[in-house]
Amino acid sequence: MVTEKQGTCSPTGGCCCVDAMVSVDERGQMVLPKETREKAGIKAGDKLALVTWDEGDEVCCITLIKASRLTGMVRDLLKPMMQDITQQG
Repeated sequence: MVTEKQGTCSPTGGCCCVDAMVSVDERGQMVLPKETREKAGIKAGDKLALVTWDEGDEVCCITLIKASRLTGMVRDLLKPMMQDITQQG
């Protein structure tokens, strides 16, 4: 567990911090620490979307997003684009 959080905060109030270090076992599985699951409200059976960010031919970042939040995020992202399309038509 990382004892001192270090992160970068955005002007909108969001923060990106290293909360913990996890290991991957020989079966490719990892455990999210209990403190992280509780803070994120992740419970058994919850679905998480795994999002990767590629840099060249390598994956440099892996993010987990609660599936229940993903729909709203996509809607918020696409809403301005859809408004532009409907206003033009």
